[in-house]
Amino acid sequence: MKQNADTVKVFSRRAFVIGGLQASLLAVLGGRLAYLQVSQGQRYKMMADKNRISIKMIAPSRGEIVDRFGVPLAVNNQNFRALIVTEQAKDVEKSLRELQKIIDLSDKQIEKTIKESKKRPKFTPIEVKDDLSWEDVARIEVNLPDLPGISTDVGERRTYPFGESTAHIVGYVGAVNEKEIDKDPVLSLPGFKIGKTGIEKSFDKELRGTAGASEAEVNVIGREVRELNRIESGQGKRITLTIDGELQRFAQDRLAEQRSVSAVVMDAHTGAVYALASYPAFNPNEFTSGLSVETWQELLADAAHPLTNKAISGQYPPASTFKMIVLMAGLKSGHINANTTVYCPGHYTFGTDRFHCWKKSGHGWVNYITALAYSCDTFFYELSTEIGIENIAAMAREMGLGERLGFDLPNESAGLVADPAWKFANRGQKWQPGETIVSSIGQGSMQATPLQLAVMTARLVNGGYAVKPWVSGYVGDVPHQKEDWPKLDLNASHLAMVKKGMDTVVNSNKGTAYGSRIQEPGMEMGGKTGTAQVKRITKADRVAGIKNEDLVWQHRHHALFVGYAPVDNPRYVVSVVVEHGGGGSAAAAPIARDLMLEVQKRDPANTSIFAGQTKGKPA
Repeated sequence: MKQNADTVKVFSRRAFVIGGLQASLLAVLGGRLAYLQVSQGQRYKMMADKNRISIKMIAPSRGEIVDRFGVPLAVNNQNFRALIVTEQAKDVEKSLRELQKIIDLSDKQIEKTIKESKKRPKFTPIEVKDDLSWEDVARIEVNLPDLPGISTDVGERRTYPFGESTAHIVGYVGAVNEKEIDKDPVLSLPGFKIGKTGIEKSFDKELRGTAGASEAEVNVIGREVRELNRIESGQGKRITLTIDGELQRFAQDRLAEQRSVSAVVMDAHTGAVYALASYPAFNPNEFTSGLSVETWQELLADAAHPLTNKAISGQYPPASTFKMIVLMAGLKSGHINANTTVYCPGHYTFGTDRFHCWKKSGHGWVNYITALAYSCDTFFYELSTEIGIENIAAMAREMGLGERLGFDLPNESAGLVADPAWKFANRGQKWQPGETIVSSIGQGSMQATPLQLAVMTARLVNGGYAVKPWVSGYVGDVPHQKEDWPKLDLNASHLAMVKKGMDTVVNSNKGTAYGSRIQEPGMEMGGKTGTAQVKRITKADRVAGIKNEDLVWQHRHHALFVGYAPVDNPRYVVSVVVEHGGGGSAAAAPIARDLMLEVQKRDPANTSIFAGQTKGKPA
């Protein structure tokens, strides 16, 4: 009997424990069920009832682009849009046709939307039309019950206050194409645009920002009732440029007096670019609002290439601006010094070939100063045969020619420093002595961009520091003095001699740019003219009296000028290339003078958010 009693006690304890566990489990389940039915019941009911909870991404606000003074160059304006979600519209075309009765919607826009709807996931909103008026939005909202899948949205439109003046620098944004899709989900947002050119493209990911999300309750006709949850989007970063917006506008307006021209204004100490102009340009606002086919065809057909940033992509024979390179190579190699003179009878004979100086009667006896001032070709013909193309090419590369400079904008060209190794590698031919002679005056295969010519000038006049151009203060260390750059292996006295020769070019009454000198005390400019031959005028042409101005525009010479100011303490440099503009003295030098005068008056190096900062990222 005692054993039975003990067995009953054990069984009772086990039953109690098991019963307790079961009761606890039921209590937990009951509590959870009560929570789901009572507290969260309405929320889940809505989610299950015709998908009434709408979850959508929120487009980020694109970061602003501003000039060195904080003046906006690219901003965002409010933009009302009509959207359609394919899975909510039983018949996409029918919904769009109903929408067409309410607002101005073309058949072409309908066809485009239908085509897009077949490519996109059915739950992804597609932009039907943007830039709606408030009246358009009101009409759509009132008629939503008759517009399945249609909704309105408030987005942003990129706007460029300086228009054409900063088009090639800032660039523009456009719709995402299939090749540009990456893992960033924000690219799937309706009407989302990314950078296509300029700074907009170079810093697109920084400017783009991060998407947010909104969870909202909508009624059966798709109208939002209330927002349940929201994660704010992250605005894109603000990009500050070294550009002086007003100087840029001044430069673009000044260049507009020519048919096709480009110019660069740069700080000789830091490499900061204050103006980078290419004319003709285009209106970037037309690209964001939708460019017509006719306008696009006009831009493509224009022989002056308005879509090309010629300041960084245009490649031209450096012509006589290259003579400073040859002079520096001659001084460094020891073949000439301050006392060297050469007689110019108007030509130079090498073997059986005769190379003409631009002045038929010759310049007589010239030294390094007068050879630059008069732009005597014969002096450099003879010097080049003595020092050889290898020394000239090495000096050209040291001065920043023949390579991309790592500039912030896309599509920078490398130019070309031609030498025997290049010719054999690319043409399988041996270098000829005559090519050295032609190269000494910046002709033949030599090519340089206006940006490279500005860098070359800066390195010549800043004491031999290897500055490189930059336009964005957002990335990397920002140099604020020339000592932040590597020092080139150049003799200071040689640089002083070249600078003296460039001073004489502009400020001597016999210099080729004397007519474009700056007469304001303390702002005087030094520089060098250049005339790049595009089509060779033969001996027969000269006999027939054919001159450069008699040729069709595309065959006329390019006009070049590089300069610096002020003469006594160089801070600013300029390069100007006028395509098919004739002589550098007449066409390019006057533009350079006006730019150098304006930049000194504005003095951006000492009057901006960059001024006074130590090396490093700007705040």
